[in-house]
Amino acid sequence: MLGKMMYQPLLISGLIEHAARYHGDTAVLSKEVDGQMTHTNWRTVSDNSKRLANALATLGLKSSERIATLAWNNRRHLEAWYAISGSGMVCHTINPRLFPEQLSYIINDADDRVLFFDTTFLPLIMAIKEHIKGVEHFICLSDRDDSIVEKLPNVLFFDELLAENSTDFDWPQFDEATASSLCYTSGTTGNPKGILYTHRSSVLHAMALCMPDVSALSAQDVL
Repeated sequence: MLGKMMYQPLLISGLIEHAARYHGDTAVLSKEVDGQMTHTNWRTVSDNSKRLANALATLGLKSSERIATLAWNNRRHLEAWYAISGSGMVCHTINPRLFPEQLSYIINDADDRVLFFDTTFLPLIMAIKEHIKGVEHFICLSDRDDSIVEKLPNVLFFDELLAENSTDFDWPQFDEATASSLCYTSGTTGNPKGILYTHRSSVLHAMALCMPDVSALSAQDVL
């Protein structure tokens, strides 16, 4: 017999929905690749995640497909993470410090269909592009930059995708054991090995940070 009281699957989309609803005005500061600081908030992060989720759907991407990110910890990467995992796809975060041969291997092994990248990694993208034929779309985490178009003609730009799509998006509901994120090992013998995270594990890790015996973080703290 299964109880149904207050049942809700533990999904990553629930985290951003909670942040937007109860902490929408809380500031999110991000240092961009050009050194500038940008100021946003959780409501905007939520809206942009929904815009990007609509853009991914327009590109024909479906649940459980792997979407790679080669990026620093900035606000666009944050929005991409929520859009990808929240849509039921798998966000494959890539370690840029791996050798190019290893990067090609893990992108092909994961069968990534899309690769988001920060502008600083354009030379790395160009070095491995011919070896990652399965990647159908390259999305630069910036506004339009014609100098990047010259080198990567079919590149898409993050800010343009957001501008072309609306915030009218309902996060899908599915089993909390669904894969949400993918990371590959580094510094191990042989080729890197992929490790899948579930929505449940990610939400529990987030909740654990609030526990007194872990980090005891609350909405009153600043990180």
